[in-house]
Amino acid sequence: MSVTPNHPADLSRRTLLRRAAAVGLLVTPAAGLLSACAGSEPSRPDDSGAAKSKDNPFGVQDGSAVKVVIFNGGLGDQWAKEDQAIFAAKHAGVTVNMSSTQKVKTEEQPKMATQPSDLVMNSGADMMDVSTLVNEGAIEPLDDLLTAPAWDSEGTVADTLLPGTVVDGTFQGKFYVVNVAYTVWGNWYNAALFSREGWTPPTTFDEFFALAPKIKAKGIAPYVHDAVHGYYPRWALMATIWKSAGKQAVIDIDNLKENAWRAEGILPALEVWEKLVKDKLLLPGNLNHTQSQQAWLDGKAAFIQVGTWLKNEMAATIPPGFEMKLSDYWGLGATDKAPKDVFAGAGEGLVVPSKAPNKAAAKEFLRAVLSKAGSAKFAELTKSLASTKGSGDAVQDTALASANELMRNAPADLIKTKFWDFYADLDKESQNASAELMAGRLTAAQFVDRMQKAADKVAKDSSITKQTRA
Repeated sequence: MSVTPNHPADLSRRTLLRRAAAVGLLVTPAAGLLSACAGSEPSRPDDSGAAKSKDNPFGVQDGSAVKVVIFNGGLGDQWAKEDQAIFAAKHAGVTVNMSSTQKVKTEEQPKMATQPSDLVMNSGADMMDVSTLVNEGAIEPLDDLLTAPAWDSEGTVADTLLPGTVVDGTFQGKFYVVNVAYTVWGNWYNAALFSREGWTPPTTFDEFFALAPKIKAKGIAPYVHDAVHGYYPRWALMATIWKSAGKQAVIDIDNLKENAWRAEGILPALEVWEKLVKDKLLLPGNLNHTQSQQAWLDGKAAFIQVGTWLKNEMAATIPPGFEMKLSDYWGLGATDKAPKDVFAGAGEGLVVPSKAPNKAAAKEFLRAVLSKAGSAKFAELTKSLASTKGSGDAVQDTALASANELMRNAPADLIKTKFWDFYADLDKESQNASAELMAGRLTAAQFVDRMQKAADKVAKDSSITKQTRA
């Protein structure tokens, strides 16, 4: 997932698939994540710890062990194994027990109240809901990580991070989630195909609708998307809403402002997607994320919208001569209030459970992950940017270069939606509504009505902890 400036992402899929977690929610909300079980208090290292220093700011003890769980999705897990080696160079006396999974919630949530792992990458379709983890005190605030010395550069850890990384991991005024990947989302196309055909990648929906007949004439569907997971199309919908209606409109949505979904510019942003569906510009079929990505690689569709994890996830099946390039999400044109804003930000979150036996080592491992050496390996292996500045500077790759180019021209404001992190029920409803719109079973006007009703329900529910963004 991955790329650069100023705020978000997210990401996301695993922000990106990350945010899908809310669909499942937590399986025991009544009992609570931290309901104590008799005799369940985990054993902990000696409270005195080791002597603290610049190279050991958390006092990690030799002879201790730290359990690290990595989500093995589109970015793989080899990057984390590289971090394990970086960590060992400073802490040879600490044992790192690392495992990988795609079932984060299934495997890790039941342990949160007893003896959890020390560091968990909470991502993928089976992720734990972050807002619930925060509200129930199930994960540790990590503000002290931000103020700790950087692993292999001057300044603090916070000084090394790309814009938006801290914001993306902050809830209720505290930093809880270390998002290690920096993702850029947009519309991907095969530059080699476009060059052969003399097609110019569109920048607006009008340009796309004008190009679409030429694409169809070649027996290619103009667009393909994941029709199984609702958070995939939602990224594109919210990006178009931001471009059309502007930043404040999305902030108002996130803050549950009355009638926020009815702001000027939102309905037109959804109507262009309704038109795309009605004009039969989508590749038919109920394809999931990897199936839709493969269909695009197979030349069955001209555009697909996902994040910069795409190349790494599909590396084994990219055809020879296929030139992946990323273009910005399309806007509506002259009426757009934020036409240049790019959807990018930090994702793939790592959290430290509050009852982790070795929190000091978990935080120290995070320092290694965010190091210059670790982030450079991340970019090299995943062809995505890490959340640490400069991670992709030495990587030669067309796909990553196009994302970097997009970010170099991006303004200070980056597209960022927070309601799906704040409210699990609203997140679930937005995914369902997005899937219905893209399936042609919901009009743009009905989408607005449905989301406003869902937002009103959350706003009026006094049992739900409310969160705001600036």
